[in-house]
Order: sequence, then structure tokens, then C-alpha cells
Amino acid sequence: MQVQRVVLNSRPGKNGEPSPKNFRLERISLTPDLENGQVLVRTLYLSVDPYMRCRMNEDTGADYLTPWELSECVDGGGVGVVEASRCSALTDGDVVTSFNWPWQTHAVMIGDGLQKVDLQMVDGHLSYFLGAVGITGLTALLGVREKGHVTKGANQTMVVSGAAGACGSLAGQIGRLDGCIRVVGICGSDEKCKALVEDLGFSAAVNYRSEDISARLQDICPDGVDVYFDNVGGAVSEAVIEQMNKGGHVILCGQISQYNKDVPYPPPLSDKTQEILQSRSIMRERFMVLSYMSKAEAALFELSQLVKSAQIKVLETVVNGIENVGVAFCSMMRGGNIGKQIVKISD
Repeated sequence: MQVQRVVLNSRPGKNGEPSPKNFRLERISLTPDLENGQVLVRTLYLSVDPYMRCRMNEDTGADYLTPWELSECVDGGGVGVVEASRCSALTDGDVVTSFNWPWQTHAVMIGDGLQKVDLQMVDGHLSYFLGAVGITGLTALLGVREKGHVTKGANQTMVVSGAAGACGSLAGQIGRLDGCIRVVGICGSDEKCKALVEDLGFSAAVNYRSEDISARLQDICPDGVDVYFDNVGGAVSEAVIEQMNKGGHVILCGQISQYNKDVPYPPPLSDKTQEILQSRSIMRERFMVLSYMSKAEAALFELSQLVKSAQIKVLETVVNGIENVGVAFCSMMRGGNIGKQIVKISD
């Protein structure tokens, strides 16, 4: 059978922004003669995420991430349906997901490497398995729970950067549900600010492109900042940390503003910011969701219940067609998405 796939055509280069030209669409022949343990899957949805920028480099800078190889099929989070199976655990029609799904319209995969999903967990919104009821939701929920030290009744203020993105939009809602009396989002457009406040229940939002972050935070966080869910790093994060209270907590989840730069992860902070962290006893801890997968099953069930009861609202930006995966990825890296960036491959 003829299938389409996306391969890495070139690397962005040192300190370079990714371009759709870094990806190439190919047609290949796929032999559907399965060996024992294999399944043929049709791809329904693919996820594009900020961490993938690191995989475009020859050295990802993280021992848990392998680089994508030139002229090889790109992979990431995906959801699909089994069309043929020689794996005893999976049958035709099963919906499955994987963190290492090839960017192909169809693929032959090892059945043991796939996770069968329960459609009722997402009320049929299968793309949610890549976002709110998937690894993104786990990152938000467990990040807040494990590193945020949110306490009901403690009158805490949380700030989230990258707040209109896949993870930040969920983290802010979880912080509010867990007891923060004030949740402020930082994002890159007035449209996103409006969505955070009107759709997701954030207390306020700051447009870092057009507003003075420090001045706005002083105005809308009169009691300072206790918890900072950091998705972006750089100047935004240094402005937030300057407003933080003694004994506060920084959840170091991502540093998207730094991913196009040739710097170590986590990127170094200015001397001034390091002094603030030290003098105010602010805990800045890196969070890696893969270290907490023993808690994943219970957390996914909770996320499912929160989404189905509309206590958490899910925002998505959906692009159609495998030929547009590279475009969607580059748009997401520039902040072109609201909520989770998804690529729909087939019905």
C-alpha cells in the first residue's frame, strides 16, 4: 500500500528557527504482511510539541531525548486505529496511542509498544489523548501537584507563562481548582489573553509583546507571586521571579524562548535572578513528567473526570493533513496556537 510520511530534510542550524523546509513529505510503499506481534495502524491525529525542537539538533541536550535522523521518518505523540493485527492484545478497530508515533498516514508498529485507550475517557474527542488526557495533561497536573506546593486556604497567587499553550492553559486551571485565589497567565496576544480570562477562568492575563510584565504583575498581583509555572524562560521568567515572595516555588517545565539557542538546559539565569532565588529561599525545581509515570494512571483518570465535567476546559488548534505537519510545528514554535496544537491526519 502507498502511504505518506514526513522525514527530517535538514536541521535548523546553530541558533536557528525551524522552517517547514526542514521537513519533507515522501510517498513510500508499505507491505502490510504482518509478523507476529505487529499491527497495522491508520493515523488519526499527531501532536507537535516544543520539545521536538531539541530533537531537530544533532545533540538534543537531554539524555532522555534522541535526535531525529536526517532523511528518516519523524515521530512523536500520536493516536490511531488498528486496521490489522497479529498482536494478541489488540484487535481491529482498537484505538491506540504512543509517544513514538511515526509521522505517517499508515504504519506497521509493534503492538506491545502501543497503549489501548478507552474512548469514554474523552467522550470521543480522540485528540484529547495527546493533550488534556495525555502526556500534556499529566505534565500540567503532576507539575502543579509535585512542585507547586499549592495549599487550599493559603491565599496563594500563581503565574503561568506560555499560558495559552497546551500545558500552560491546563496548569493555570489546575492551580485554580487546587486552591490558588489568583491565577495570572502570560501570553503573546490580546486574543490569547481574552481566551484565558473568558474561557478558562484565569484571574487576569498579560500580553508580554505589548505590556510591561513587571508593572502589570505589580498591579494585578498586589500580594506578590507564590507559584510560578514556567514554560518559557528568558526575560519573561526573570520578570516573574522578581515579583515572587519568600519561600515561593518555580516549576521549571519548559523554556521555549530558549530552544532555538545553543545553550544548555536549563538555560543559565542572570546573576540578579539567581540572587533573588537565593535570598528569598525560592525553590526552582526542574519537572520531568517521565519521572512520575507511576502516578500516571490515577492522574489520567482524574483529568478525564475534570474534562468531562467541564471543570477543565480544553482549547485546541487543529490543522488538517500530513502535508501540513511541518507548518503546524513551526507555527506552534512561534506561538501561533491557542491550546494544544493538533494535526488531523484522517477520520
